[in-house]
Amino acid sequence: MMRKLIMAGIAMMTIAISSCSEDTATLGDSLTSNIDKFKSVSQSYQVHTKTIRTDSVLAYSLFRYLGKIKDPETGAYITGDYMTQFNMLENESTGLFPNIDDIAKDELEEPIADSCVIRIMINSFQGDSLAAMKLRICELAKPVPNSSKYYSDFDPEEEGYLRTTNAINLEKMYTVSDLTKSDSLRNVLRGNGYYQYISIPLTQQYIDKNENIYDGYDPELKCGTGFGTYLLRSYYDHPEYFKNSNAFARNVCPGFYVKSIDGQGCMVEVASTQIIVYYNYMKDGKKVNSSRVINSTEEVLQTNHIINDKETIKRLEKIDTCTFLKTPAALFTEVTLPIDSIKWYGIRDAKGELIRDAKGDSITHLNDTIISAKLTFQAMRYQRPTLSGKLLEEPTDLLMVPRDRLYSFFETNSIPDNITTYLATYNSTQRNYSFNSLTNLINSIFGSMKPHITNADGSINQSKLEAYKKAHPNWNKVVLVPIDYTQTYSSSTSSSVSSVFNSMAISSVRLVGGPNSKHGAITMSVMFNKNE
Repeated sequence: MMRKLIMAGIAMMTIAISSCSEDTATLGDSLTSNIDKFKSVSQSYQVHTKTIRTDSVLAYSLFRYLGKIKDPETGAYITGDYMTQFNMLENESTGLFPNIDDIAKDELEEPIADSCVIRIMINSFQGDSLAAMKLRICELAKPVPNSSKYYSDFDPEEEGYLRTTNAINLEKMYTVSDLTKSDSLRNVLRGNGYYQYISIPLTQQYIDKNENIYDGYDPELKCGTGFGTYLLRSYYDHPEYFKNSNAFARNVCPGFYVKSIDGQGCMVEVASTQIIVYYNYMKDGKKVNSSRVINSTEEVLQTNHIINDKETIKRLEKIDTCTFLKTPAALFTEVTLPIDSIKWYGIRDAKGELIRDAKGDSITHLNDTIISAKLTFQAMRYQRPTLSGKLLEEPTDLLMVPRDRLYSFFETNSIPDNITTYLATYNSTQRNYSFNSLTNLINSIFGSMKPHITNADGSINQSKLEAYKKAHPNWNKVVLVPIDYTQTYSSSTSSSVSSVFNSMAISSVRLVGGPNSKHGAITMSVMFNKNE
């Protein structure tokens, strides 16, 4: 037996219900008794969305960002700076440099480094690779504590972390494309996973916090580096300072703050920052040239400092004919899920009349089983063709997270569980983001509130329901957040998400929706198993 009902759902004191279509099919005739028969019911519900502004997000991310670029959508400028510390592996600390008897020494028999550079390794960039940019690298006076949560508005300079006396404070002009290399060589290097980098030589004299002086570059010897020699001598005098990253940050190098100070048109995505010490030593009676790389890694503190035009972001937030996803640290989309319409408000027909059973009671899905729930967010076309280029692409991956966990999710290093938090990837062909399996989310929200809103017989107590909603204003709200994530592979075909970060790349997309959408309503498709 096949029946098809066309219905229009109307909310009862709710903000989220729309026209409903119901398709049913009797299942299991040959396997079950009449008591156990059920039918599948498919309905759709209207979902409400709006844009919300975030002044900052957690500053930890998969990459660091450096540069200044003009947002073609708004005309406002976005600036990226970052702070980094350096990793010191405990199992390498005793063999970081050669034996002190073998290392090259000066006329006073003190260890001496040949040269030292800081390299900023570029993973990718947005904007013009030939744009002339200028950075300043500033030495920290003390390490930024690793125990606190830092957001993208955290500025180490304003917070007093920079060393102000005898500090490394260098400026460097750069472009992403290295024009000193031929086009053919650059293409070969890119094809082999080569990282372009910005190199900052540390040739000058260095004075440590105890006012010890380390000579800089010697033009006669054509070598010398104050900071590199400082690192070598610190290692030989106090090997315990190199036993781990915390000891290294406290006693040797607290880290560096890298600022974009001039130029505009390019934002680089920094994979890592390196201190490279070059030195000479004797091995088997022969002079050997070698080097040691001290890297920034995920194990040490690294923060992004993002400067956005707040007034521009506020104006976009007020646009109500669509919603925005915009990074870095700008705009998210808040979604109000129609949980009440799905679970307990009465089902209505096309005329808006409640459908009632033989006893005259309205029919709901309160005791039905949800077997699928799908929600798709459609991207709108760009208003100007110039926005469709690489500079302002759509965010690749989205996190759906409960409104009340918007910040704590990242602070606790959580990963999506497909119960209350979900991932979706942008479909460039369909131009949308789809969340296809939200059954657990609906059940989780309803399961949490059910003991607080039902009577002894399982029916909804309206006064308890209203009290619950008042006490939990975000009970049915989730937020769409652009993210980056890493994966752990257990085999060539099996992987799992291992970490999730707020995306700091420059991206933007307008989604169909908003309080005054001109492109139709967003609907959630839900299928139930309904007992006959």
